[in-house]
Order: sequence, then structure tokens, then C-alpha cells
Amino acid sequence: MVYGIIKLINFAHGEIMMFGAYFAFIATTSFQLPVWAVLLSSMVIMAVIGVVIEFVAYRPLRNAPRLSALITAIGMSLFLQNLALIIFKPDPKVMPKIFPETIYRLGEIEISSTTLITIGLSLFFMVLLDFYIRKTKQGRAMRAVSEDKDAAILMGINVNRTISLTFAVGSALGALGGVLYSVAYIQVYPTMGVMPGLKAFIAAVLGGIGIIPGAMLGGFIIGMVETMTKAYLSTTWADAIVFAILIIVLLFKPTGILGKNTREKV
Repeated sequence: MVYGIIKLINFAHGEIMMFGAYFAFIATTSFQLPVWAVLLSSMVIMAVIGVVIEFVAYRPLRNAPRLSALITAIGMSLFLQNLALIIFKPDPKVMPKIFPETIYRLGEIEISSTTLITIGLSLFFMVLLDFYIRKTKQGRAMRAVSEDKDAAILMGINVNRTISLTFAVGSALGALGGVLYSVAYIQVYPTMGVMPGLKAFIAAVLGGIGIIPGAMLGGFIIGMVETMTKAYLSTTWADAIVFAILIIVLLFKPTGILGKNTREKV
């Protein structure tokens, strides 16, 4: 979403995910909130923080060269990591089980209720986000700014507010991803968002960057490839194969699985 609207790869998105997991940990352990309140509070807090990050770090560089914005995104990622180290300390926190844990068996296949809930929530929010982008006034404004920012201004769209809203929605969903990730892998620590953030970018490129269902499809494919690699080859090869997929996609189909080649008149 962020890349589609301002052509910026937000490398700090993994750290937004990490902070979302920490806020969910605090909401669970310190306040004993129910599951829905844990998810909602984490998403709302990170939506606000996402808007603040956009206003402080990215908006002043709106008209700067892309390289400047890219370096700023990397710097923001490192800043948030070190901020988490100072606030939460480097030792990993154990994330409590906020979902009921049940193992379902289908022959020799075992799948946990946490996995099913993760897939279900991901599908639900993907459909909700797709509906929001396509059918609502704010969603149409996002698509208009993505297509032509100058024309959107002439049509009366508040571009700054639309971009801030995009960061808010993206950060809220990043927080949701962080909660689900921490529940699945149990631990929460300051650098937990680095590798998932990079793999999320690979998934977006694989599925078709700027295409919401494509990003989710790419995520499932990357997850399956990584799991199969760990199961049948070696755990040390998993990350290498994932990044090799990125190189192959960029070489042979840079628009991604669901992306289409578009002609551009010169």
C-alpha cells in the first residue's frame, strides 16, 4: 500500500510489526485483556505511531530524490530497533497463548487451531481491506493518489491526509501480523521484525506489488517453500531459497504472479 501510493519501500514496516507484538504482550500480561481487545489495542496504537512516523520521517522528504527516502526508511528501521532495545531490553519475552490451542488431525497431517485462526484472520482482513480500497470514498482517494497525485489534488483530494491514512491502515495490519507471528513463534524480541519484513517485501513482489490478494498469495507461497525446504532439505537453505525466488521473479516476471504488463506511452 505504501509503495503504491508514494513509491517508497517502508523498511520500517518490520519494526512496526515488532512493536505491535510488544504492545500485545503488554496488553496480555499486564492488563489481562481479552483477545479482541489485545488485537484492537495493538492495531490502534500502531496506526497512530505509523502516522507519526510518516509525518516526522517521510513527509519532509516527499519531493526529495527516492534514494534519500530509501535511506531514511532504513534509518527509521534501525532507530525503532534500538528504541525497542532500550525500552524492552534485549532478552526475549515469552508471548502467552491468547488463542485456544487444539491440534486437529487429518490422517498423518496435524494442524493447530492457532494456524487455522491465523489463516482465517488473514483472509478476513484481506477481504476487508480489498473492499475498503475498492468501495469506500477513502479507498478511492488512495487509488487516485496512487495513479496521479497531481490530478488527485486538482480533484479536491487531500493528498497528505490520504497518505497518512494509508500509513495508518498499513501499520494497523502490520501490528496484526506481529501479534499473529509472536503467538505462533512464542517469543517477542527487538529484532524479530527484520527477516519477516524482508520476506514480506519478497511476497509482495512475487504476488504482484500493489495487488492486495497477490501479496497474500505470495506470502503463502513463500511460507510453503520455506517450510518444505526446512522439512526436506535443510534449515540453513531456507532463507537462501526464499531470496533466490526474489531474484528469479525480478528476472523473468517482475510484475509478479497476478501483475500484468502495462504499456506506457512516451
